[in-house]
Amino acid sequence: MARFRAHVYITLKPTVNDPQGLTIQGALKQLGYEGVKSVRAGKYFVLELEALSSQEAEKSVEEMCRRLLANPVIEEFRFRIEGS
Repeated sequence: MARFRAHVYITLKPTVNDPQGLTIQGALKQLGYEGVKSVRAGKYFVLELEALSSQEAEKSVEEMCRRLLANPVIEEFRFRIEGS
């Protein structure tokens, strides 16, 4: 078994309203950051896992995202695997 680290990024789909992002954008404008035109909030996870290969690690992480970490109806995910 080899050790891997997965960096998982989950964001709302572009067509989904993002009230948290709008709130952050408003706060940034109040702080004087007028150049910020859009904010999209998301989630970031770092997973450490053991697998026989990087392909197996990718398959496991994708399954975790689809089953638990992301809501496929309103969210998109991407990830990258480190390790060997």
